[in-house]
Amino acid sequence: MRPTLPYSLLALFVAGTAQAANQVELDQVLVQGQAQSELEGAAEHLHEIPGASNLVDMDKVGQGRLASNQDVLAYQPGVFAQSAGNDGIKLSIRGSGINRAPGAHGSGVYTMFDGLPLTGPGGTPYELFEPLWLSRAEVLRGANGFDQGSLALGGAINYVTHTGYDAAPLQVRYEAGSRGYQRRHISSGQVLGDLDYYVALTDAEYDGYQQHSSGSAKGIAANVGYRFNPNLETRFYLRYRETENDLAGRLTKEQIKHHPRAANPAYLARDDSRPQPGSTWVGNKTTFFLDDESRLEAGLVYHDYPMDLREGPMRLKVAYSDVSGMLNYMRRDTLFGHDSKTTVGWRTTKHLPNSGASQFARSGGDNFGARTRDFTYQGSDSVLHMGNDLELIPNLWLTTGLAMIYTRRESDVTYPASGGKVSQHDWDYAPRVGLRYDIRPDLQVYGNLSRSVEPPHPWSLVWSAPVNNQPMKMQNQTATTLELGARGDSALGHWDLAWYYAQVRHELLNVEIVQGLPFKEFNASPTVHQGVEAGLDSTLWEQPGTGKLSLRQAYTFSDFHYRDDDKFGDNRLPGIPMHYYQAELRYDWPAGFYAGVNTQMASKVQVDYANSSHADAYALLGARLGWDSPKRDWQTWLDLRNLTNQRYAATVTPGYDDGGKDVARSTPGEGFAAYLGVSYSFR
Repeated sequence: MRPTLPYSLLALFVAGTAQAANQVELDQVLVQGQAQSELEGAAEHLHEIPGASNLVDMDKVGQGRLASNQDVLAYQPGVFAQSAGNDGIKLSIRGSGINRAPGAHGSGVYTMFDGLPLTGPGGTPYELFEPLWLSRAEVLRGANGFDQGSLALGGAINYVTHTGYDAAPLQVRYEAGSRGYQRRHISSGQVLGDLDYYVALTDAEYDGYQQHSSGSAKGIAANVGYRFNPNLETRFYLRYRETENDLAGRLTKEQIKHHPRAANPAYLARDDSRPQPGSTWVGNKTTFFLDDESRLEAGLVYHDYPMDLREGPMRLKVAYSDVSGMLNYMRRDTLFGHDSKTTVGWRTTKHLPNSGASQFARSGGDNFGARTRDFTYQGSDSVLHMGNDLELIPNLWLTTGLAMIYTRRESDVTYPASGGKVSQHDWDYAPRVGLRYDIRPDLQVYGNLSRSVEPPHPWSLVWSAPVNNQPMKMQNQTATTLELGARGDSALGHWDLAWYYAQVRHELLNVEIVQGLPFKEFNASPTVHQGVEAGLDSTLWEQPGTGKLSLRQAYTFSDFHYRDDDKFGDNRLPGIPMHYYQAELRYDWPAGFYAGVNTQMASKVQVDYANSSHADAYALLGARLGWDSPKRDWQTWLDLRNLTNQRYAATVTPGYDDGGKDVARSTPGEGFAAYLGVSYSFR
């Protein structure tokens, strides 16, 4: 079924905006300047954190295909993001959610839209991610998301939506490519005195690389901001999106080598799919500027995300609804005669009472049999965090912080038998101390020692039941992480380098024990996560009036393993490669033309905890060329992927112990593909 968006409903609006385009030309110069200043402000803020981070400028990312979050997070050191063949990706930062399957519940990274919570006790659903709605993304790796109230092992990602201040009065964009891929987008944003708005409609469809992997999506994003006076402003946000994905399932190593476009026979026979009936995210953020040195931010979010999971021998109908609140106070002043920056914040997210699920037997397609299970799950996360940056001597800053977290998890199997209720209420804490020193304006070194806390999902208590189908209690995952790093500019270019070492206790590891049945999640014995994250953006050659040759590189080294486990010893944790490298060599001409070649390399990946088998290493080649008009109105590009048609495993979903057998654990990466795009902005 191909989605159609009601673009006709905007016809009068589009016409009126087009007529107004010439009238706002002067305003747009100011708007572009403000958008640039917001990007620079975000970069300055990240520079003040004594730890590793990434800033993604979507104007640059948009010079190629923008199909999923994988495209947004490409070329970012410390970030592993691979598509599972649809909107869902496998995302891992410093080993977060390393063993969870790509799909409905992302884990290990606290995710926000515009500084407001998206992640809840049930995890992070993927269907509201539409790259074309974004102006930038801010990645705070590991404990560096502390001031956002993030206590997750992987840190935090803040996806920032366009507003009237950085959007064109009217923009249209169209992408098309291999295997039926199409993406259509129309948006408008303007500043009208003290009010500004942004609205976007986007839809997409694709046939998929594997058999039985087609999908579609359609959605709308909008926000309206108003400045009452210089001391008070507010903004309302809306996101709504529907997705529908046929599921091809995972393949064996042999299948990926010889028949990568095949579907898993069981998935094909059952006609597995995952329609997401429609997710809604509505929020407000209001900022009070108390004086020149302090401000107060208040936020409120409602998030509804029903799911209809038709995978395996069952159908699972899930109804999630969350409500979140946020309050942050920030102040700059002096403490003992030294410059000081203080942040005090509180956030809470709570499942609403209608959260519940019913499970049905199914033989395939829409043939749903008897109801086999009913269960409910409730949860809430509340975090109070206090942090301070104090300049001890010029350019040397001490960062301290303490967070308290209260988590509640409840699961109750009510059918076919009752009495399987589990209730967990836990208090935990996360201290943080760090130093950063600006040796020169172009050279900074930093270090921090921090603790992270991640509770299990409520649904984990149900599906991890080991005996008699009854829920079990699980412990919060905690980690103590030491991080050292540096960043700056030199003759080689802009660079950043980080090393971290984390001792993890009660790590939440997900595993498929029996194929076709729900994954089980357990607390692991002690594990170690350590690694190196390096990025380098270099200008190799530049001549005014002639052009520029540049090279950007990102390398991530990930060593995650057990510490003397009774069964697996010091085995590596399966799921992601130890070595992951991305690079692009690009030439830009003054007239706006550009051309480049790129590569992606990954080492082998263990596919089970026993390390009895692995997915092969791979190296991919790609190319991209395009043109951005000097007036910033027309844009067109050609994006070529996997030029050598390499057959490889993009994601791995681990098993427990495959005994060296070639079991279907991997999702194949896309073969050779070509994508073409064009965009026009009425400025």
